[in-house]
Amino acid sequence: MTIERSGLLVLVRHGQSEDNERDLFSGLRDPALTARGAEEARAAGRAMAELRLSFTHGFTSVLRRARDTMRLALSELGQPDLPVREDAALNERDYGALAGLNKTQARERFSAEQVRVWRKSYHAVPPGGESLAMTAARVWPFYEREIAPTIRSGGRALLVGHGNALRSMLMRLDGIDPETIENVNIGTAQILVYALAEDGERLVKQDLTLPRRAAEDA
Repeated sequence: MTIERSGLLVLVRHGQSEDNERDLFSGLRDPALTARGAEEARAAGRAMAELRLSFTHGFTSVLRRARDTMRLALSELGQPDLPVREDAALNERDYGALAGLNKTQARERFSAEQVRVWRKSYHAVPPGGESLAMTAARVWPFYEREIAPTIRSGGRALLVGHGNALRSMLMRLDGIDPETIENVNIGTAQILVYALAEDGERLVKQDLTLPRRAAEDA
């Protein structure tokens, strides 16, 4: 199936990072992509090219795992010069005191149940960090202000982001409640495609056959 139309939003999570490889909480840390992550980014670009996707606007965070995924994907897509807006509003969720800890170490220090609640609950806040609700409070207004008008006017936007930041968007885009979002994971370099509905307002998720990476929690 190919997508050749205006009014599109394509979400891509960054490829595997060095922190993902070591099973660390990343948050606002700035690890590079691994060799596997770089290839995942290129593969995402090739997959989008096979769908004949092209973009008028790019958006990503200021963290290099997302920026490098964008760059590598666009190169494979044949759009290396696409204008890309980098903004801290799209950064990953701040994990506070958990950042840099191996997930096993975190469970030993704080208890497995406490770490599970911090990671998955919509409202729970890790020490010095952000809840998913707090992440949504900066990501979604940026989307509404900067990205949605582009799509509603017929633009095609590519957003390369982070697991939790993207999960916070899916709650609005897909109508997911706080309980259900606890079980939603987005794999590294996973691609999600949304098309503008006939009403010119809503975005509808497209049922496409795309590579789905094994989920590596942020």
